[in-house]
Amino acid sequence: MKILMINSVCGIGSTGRICTDLAAELEKQGHDVKIAYGRGEVPKQFDKYAIRIGTDLGIKLHGIKARIQDASGFGSKRVTDKFVQWIKYYDPDIIHLHNIHGYYINIESLFNYLKRCNKKIIWTLHDCWSFTGHCAYFDYANCDKWKFQCQKCEQKREYPRSLVLDRSKYNFILKKELFTDIPNMTIVVPSKWLKELVQQSFLKEYPIKVIYNGIDVSVFRPLKSDIYKKYNCGDKKIILGVAGVWDRRKGLNSFVTLSQLLSDEYQIVLIGLSKEQLSDIPTNIIGIERTESVQELSQFYSAADVFVNPTLEDNYPTTNLEAIACGTPVISYRTGGSGESASKYGMVVKKGDINALKAAIIKVSKGEVVKQEIALSREEMIEEYRKVYEDC
Repeated sequence: MKILMINSVCGIGSTGRICTDLAAELEKQGHDVKIAYGRGEVPKQFDKYAIRIGTDLGIKLHGIKARIQDASGFGSKRVTDKFVQWIKYYDPDIIHLHNIHGYYINIESLFNYLKRCNKKIIWTLHDCWSFTGHCAYFDYANCDKWKFQCQKCEQKREYPRSLVLDRSKYNFILKKELFTDIPNMTIVVPSKWLKELVQQSFLKEYPIKVIYNGIDVSVFRPLKSDIYKKYNCGDKKIILGVAGVWDRRKGLNSFVTLSQLLSDEYQIVLIGLSKEQLSDIPTNIIGIERTESVQELSQFYSAADVFVNPTLEDNYPTTNLEAIACGTPVISYRTGGSGESASKYGMVVKKGDINALKAAIIKVSKGEVVKQEIALSREEMIEEYRKVYEDC
């Protein structure tokens, strides 16, 4: 088969790595695979898969259009029209969509083609953007307008940020028109939580399959480390938090409050902080901008007594899986799909309940949880996708 994936990035970030993991395995099985992407650098080993859509300048212009007109997904028309011509030339058997937001592709041009191309379409949703008039997540805002009709968006200034217009009502109507009635399309989601949301949205007409994200368990596994000695943790229990970006939805404020509530028996370690955040966090938190390698990150996971993920809205975070693969239990707020993995090895508490979070840390750090079976490896994820492809 010839398979075309479309994603905002290729080989980097969680969605980019999912694409290249799939591509490498499918190639081993004799399939021809290309990954069309919009932004970022592509690691050299993945150049053979990569097809760039547009340019950096095009992304900036699309981003400006989104900032002024609330039109994320409605720029980049010329480059998308050109890309559609390339798709016709490549003539794939399967078109596998991933993240189509990110200021790089025009959804009108793309989906007008998909509706008439007579190809098998698979769309993996990594967030909620596909069925809202603006936002990628709405848990934090406690909004349910997406079930009926988005308008007067409370999150206009959240990603994809608009500084001027609120076009959420128009966006919702147009997305509904574009994204529905596509022949032979299957939706894949990485969590039961997102499946339940999709079933309440205008995408409910499609078959929906849950395929959990997977990780490289040959890398993320229990490892010996000198973390305690390197950071002078003594005999304290390490409470670890990891994020690519510590924005407000990732729960940085929860860690700041925990640093005031937990005794000196515990040491909070946060990875992924910006330079500004490093200068602002309490002195009793060890802050790290980034690890030197994935192996070092695995050492942090392995050294920790508890991994805490106080995310306020998320899909199915791979950080939870990485911690569990390294033998470390996870505590999460009951939000999004985060609790689905945490409940298998750790604890889940009410979103925003800092006292419950503290109590769970004390309990879990004493070893009072039992590990259950959970799909972790990328091989398991790839096998599930292979079945979807073969059903085409």
